[in-house]
Amino acid sequence: MGKFVVVGGGIAGVTCAEELAVSFPSEEILLITASPVIKAVTNFKQVSKILEEFDVEEQPSTMLESRFPNIKVIESGLKQLKSKEHCIVTEDGNQHVYEKLCLCAGAKPKLICEGNPYVLGIRDTDSAQEFQKQLTKAKRIMIIGNGGIALELVYEIEGCEVIWAIKDKAIGNTFFDAGAAEFLTSKLVSEKPEAKIPHKRTKYTTEGMKKEARSKAKADNVGSALGPDWHEGLDLQGTEEFSHKVHIEPMCEVKKIYLQEEFRLLKKNSLTFPTNHNKSVTTDNETWPVYVELTNEKLYGCDFIVSATGVTPNTELFLHGNNFDVGEDGGLKVDDHMHTSLPDIYAAGDICTAAWQPSSVWQQMRLWTQARQMGWYAAKCMTAARLGNCIDMDFSFELFAHVTKFFNFKVVLLGKYNAQGLGSDHELMLRCTKGQEYVKVVMQNGRMMGAVLIGETDLEETFENLILNQMDLSPYGEELLDPNIDIEDYFD
Repeated sequence: MGKFVVVGGGIAGVTCAEELAVSFPSEEILLITASPVIKAVTNFKQVSKILEEFDVEEQPSTMLESRFPNIKVIESGLKQLKSKEHCIVTEDGNQHVYEKLCLCAGAKPKLICEGNPYVLGIRDTDSAQEFQKQLTKAKRIMIIGNGGIALELVYEIEGCEVIWAIKDKAIGNTFFDAGAAEFLTSKLVSEKPEAKIPHKRTKYTTEGMKKEARSKAKADNVGSALGPDWHEGLDLQGTEEFSHKVHIEPMCEVKKIYLQEEFRLLKKNSLTFPTNHNKSVTTDNETWPVYVELTNEKLYGCDFIVSATGVTPNTELFLHGNNFDVGEDGGLKVDDHMHTSLPDIYAAGDICTAAWQPSSVWQQMRLWTQARQMGWYAAKCMTAARLGNCIDMDFSFELFAHVTKFFNFKVVLLGKYNAQGLGSDHELMLRCTKGQEYVKVVMQNGRMMGAVLIGETDLEETFENLILNQMDLSPYGEELLDPNIDIEDYFD
């Protein structure tokens, strides 16, 4: 008799294994992970019907085993999946026969170029610590990318010049439109408050662990994704004595990267760090370890480059010899029961691509909240399949809802918050108090389709309900965002 086997020690895998362990307390659940630490969800809070907040904590896998005595963690990389035989082969040479398998192996950072010692990708604790080590010696770095990690980095780094190259017009394009970006960019210029609010998350890193375990784990960057406050507890300070120096190069990408020697032979000039009072472009006389040429023809030298350009699902190992349906983004396609195209194999989190017909206000994004929801729901589906029960799609997939923090502001994203897929047939309503809050609502045919809330707006629950019940709001017009009207009383 095979068992339930889960691959991956990130949020999706751990949540899935925990849920299976609760459903089948007398059965052994196997969790296979290449890393000595797992990611656990702590301080979970249901903020509203769909919005949830939680901390992500790294823990030794023994903590998971002590919480759930029927979970057995196998700390080993994966060698092969033999789907026809319902069997997984781990690097330690063992074979594990499964009845039902859930693949939660996550995703790895897309690097702008492989094998360059001056290009760092940040995705897990190891790479974040490596980054911190490099930063202590750095005077100038370049950040490529416009997602959550890039946004956080730019805000957190002090005492080091930052050149930030983004392919969009405005920062944070995955999360914001130009208005919200402008609201946050002003925060980059203002000084940061001195006292950091201490975080309640305890840190557990792999530092003191068996060195061979670490080098084994490090071989292929197998760490799972960082939690939402990954930079807490890392002192992100460069060598210089100033707070913020950020220059944004919009609408461009990396054209070529030169090492010092190659650059010298080029006989081209690189630019100094652009400052507000110095509008003229001047040649940089300093020598840098690495140089970046951008598609807008500008060339900058720096100490190192951070590649924060998104992720690629970790599917390679599983595709070998197995005929999975794969999505355009490289993920394993799953149906509305998190089932892949192969029998008894499920997938959840960053590795999968949602291939069902989504609700009109939900979209997949590779975020912690969705990893947790998918891991939990995959376990429910595996349980139902084993017991021969029917199960409805989980409610969390009705509406896209994500709460996070950027630049120390609370940020809530709901539904089609950037009018994704709505074409030109929509209108936006805005309310903004500089330095305090930014509220944007996406409307279509009088109905609310999405919203971005930055700051302490207290509107998330009301807006979540208005998007879910698709009530016609045309009679309210602009009053919907009038700060003098308590909108919650309207729609209670």
